[in-house]
Amino acid sequence: MTKEHNLHIRLASIDDWKTIVRFNQSLVKEIRGREISTERLSLGVKAVLTEPSRGFYTVVEIQNQIVAAALITYEWSDWRNAWFWWIQDVYVESDYRQQGVYRALYNHLRSQAQEQGACGLRLYVYKENYRAQEVYKKLGMVAADSEMFEDIW
Repeated sequence: MTKEHNLHIRLASIDDWKTIVRFNQSLVKEIRGREISTERLSLGVKAVLTEPSRGFYTVVEIQNQIVAAALITYEWSDWRNAWFWWIQDVYVESDYRQQGVYRALYNHLRSQAQEQGACGLRLYVYKENYRAQEVYKKLGMVAADSEMFEDIW
């Protein structure tokens, strides 16, 4: 039995910042085996929560407890004259995985993006995160024909 019928999906508020920071720290630890600065991450999360032009977080609650979150940022496409929504920092608490929580969150975000005139959803996934890749494929997402390069300082 899934817990999907008890889900409440909402826009995150500044009051949620500590939970989102904890989720992001867990995500980095699980996927990359690294620790990240709590101070820097806290500032980054709060920057999104207080400045909507940077994006927004959406959270999933079950019985008034946040069990999942995702960040949406924007990329303008001149080819399509519309925004892509980038899904980032997806995290579902381990006890709630494979129970329809992410599917509900994804469907909610997809519906919102369509209603607001976005031209599509995009995300990147770490090459070795095969479980997440399978989830995204089951939702109808396809691998893009592009590789991502970066220059970080």
